Amino acid sequence: MALLHPNKTATLLFDEAHSQAWSIRPEVAQRMQPAHPADASYVQAAKLLEQRDFVVSAHTEGELTSVLADVLVIAHPSDPRWEATTETGSPRYSATEIEAIQRHVAQGGGLIVLGECDHDRYGNNLNELLEAFGIQIETATVQDYEQSDAAPTWIRPHLQSNGRGAGADVLARVNEVRFYRAGTLALSNGAKVIAHASPSATKPHAPLAVVTQYGEGRVVVLADSDLFSDDTIGEHDHADLWVNLVYWAAGPAFAHDETTVESPAFSDPAWPTLKAEIEALRALQNADGSIDLEGREAPEIDPILNAIEALRTYFPHQDAYLTALQSDLSAWAINGFAVPDFSLSLEQFRPDQHREDGIEHLVVFPMYKQNGPSEKVFEALIIRVPWPEWLAQLERTRFQNPKFVPVTFVDRTSGYESNTAVLFPETVSVGANKPANHFGAIFCDREAARLRAVATHAADVLSLNLAPDAAALLASPELSRQAFVLWDLIHDRAHSRGDLPFDPFMIRQRQPYWMYALEELRCDLTAFVEAVQLESEGFAFARYVQHAIVLDRLFRFPVTGPRVRNYDGLGGQLLFSYLHKHEYLHWTNNELTIEWDRLAEGVANLRAEVETLYREGIDSSKPQYWASAHDLVATYVRPAADSVWSKDRRELSDQGDPRRFIDQVQPDEFPLSLFYVSLQAKLAETVELAGVAA
Repeated sequence: MALLHPNKTATLLFDEAHSQAWSIRPEVAQRMQPAHPADASYVQAAKLLEQRDFVVSAHTEGELTSVLADVLVIAHPSDPRWEATTETGSPRYSATEIEAIQRHVAQGGGLIVLGECDHDRYGNNLNELLEAFGIQIETATVQDYEQSDAAPTWIRPHLQSNGRGAGADVLARVNEVRFYRAGTLALSNGAKVIAHASPSATKPHAPLAVVTQYGEGRVVVLADSDLFSDDTIGEHDHADLWVNLVYWAAGPAFAHDETTVESPAFSDPAWPTLKAEIEALRALQNADGSIDLEGREAPEIDPILNAIEALRTYFPHQDAYLTALQSDLSAWAINGFAVPDFSLSLEQFRPDQHREDGIEHLVVFPMYKQNGPSEKVFEALIIRVPWPEWLAQLERTRFQNPKFVPVTFVDRTSGYESNTAVLFPETVSVGANKPANHFGAIFCDREAARLRAVATHAADVLSLNLAPDAAALLASPELSRQAFVLWDLIHDRAHSRGDLPFDPFMIRQRQPYWMYALEELRCDLTAFVEAVQLESEGFAFARYVQHAIVLDRLFRFPVTGPRVRNYDGLGGQLLFSYLHKHEYLHWTNNELTIEWDRLAEGVANLRAEVETLYREGIDSSKPQYWASAHDLVATYVRPAADSVWSKDRRELSDQGDPRRFIDQVQPDEFPLSLFYVSLQAKLAETVELAGVAA
């Protein structure tokens, strides 16, 4: 079954109306070079983008009086006397067209210009277009007898990063490229050279490829157009360079906010009434949800009941829940506002049965907030479910998880102005009853907003060689939200699969907190590896899941929250230390470098170590298993200096209740490294603000 894909985010226009020597249309390339169409074709280059986030089209006739795309590509316009061309239009751009293209860039558009050697003879006026950007294509043919392959014109350039941080590095994953019969570039306005000739070339150190910013937009110029043709895009790291350059040029297009979707329920006057009444009720409740009536009048619940009834029309799929909710509220009042028992309405609250894209649910419960306020007081929310068909297909055919429900906020009461990002049944007050366990809802918009804020700041602080598509993820609310939905789907499912020596959720079990850290990390590593497999099958969007997992785990988890049994933080520390020790990332000269092309290997290797621990743990006693897990973590993250769980200090026994050894665990058994102590201080304000983002 063919995998469905998310909607495209950006657009790219390939100009073929100015006698270009390249075409993204197979039939045109065939006409241009009947014996060998690949020598005139950018079809594969276009497909690489179409598999990702781009709608690609060709401008085939008429003037470019406006650029109706995020990125414009101009690939080697030529007089037909010198090249086989599209045979449409003149290779020269009019003054009106040049003005339109420059305006496109100034207003946030991207421009990629691919020139050639012996520039002057081709009869185009690309230099008139490029003059405003401080770049000129020179007439030259670079030869290099020392840094070349089969011929001295097939040269190995020196590569140089365009910069680090959130702005992205176009050379991420790029180690080897070749230029064929390259010209050279002259610069006059601060463009950054990303490839230049070697000292032994006929034009030593001459720029061959550059990037620059102009106004709000971005420009890429190369002095060789063969680099990304069907003939050569599959060689070396040409494909990665092409994708990087396009993502970088399209950068501003990914930063748009999501389209606001109106909510009729939110707009109804009954909603602010309900919200205000719930806020007033919250102020009267004790930590256990009860209300002391001594010396005060009982609160009125009729306004709440009436507001729920008025909103019922917007939630026909919740009819049973809303009826039960009104019943639970009335019973609570009749029983004197004791500790609330909302087990009846919780049993009827079934968002898992209505996973439809855009459907909304009304939520009113007394509850505590995971990673938020611990009081079991009332909250009221309107939530929306993102369930696009591509996600539904993956859940239906590959990652079955009937309880998983991704949600986003439409509106909420003040208890959710906190770090909590989940809506779980076990947080609802049900008195002495066991809570129903039908669903698990995760606020993917909040998680995505946190990732974008913290990882973007961290990338700048650490001078990270951020990959351009990772930069697109951090810029885009839509891409990051969708990445979290898929990440959470696979992660949540992974808890119940594999060689598990214990209850996967460890419910009602007391264990050393590093066991929780390893379980959460195992599920994330599983999601990463599954995303790599999806990408290899053509579902390119899955790379965003990989980026989200690594960037969130490395930069947000370790520096968020208190250092008391912070199992999520420990999982992030372990991932960083493992990748660092095995040189999948490097912290040198105050710059963090991730080996993006080898990262999947490192993650898979760590996952294998954790899975080996699990598999062997099945045959171990609890203390033995806990000790082996401590040793695994301690191999990469040093335990506290006075830890009695360290391998050379611990004294365990298989006799008696093993839980007594948990009391020997330090509250911060694995303290932050020097790297993270410094990073935590620099990110503190961003982490705090991101806690209630979205």
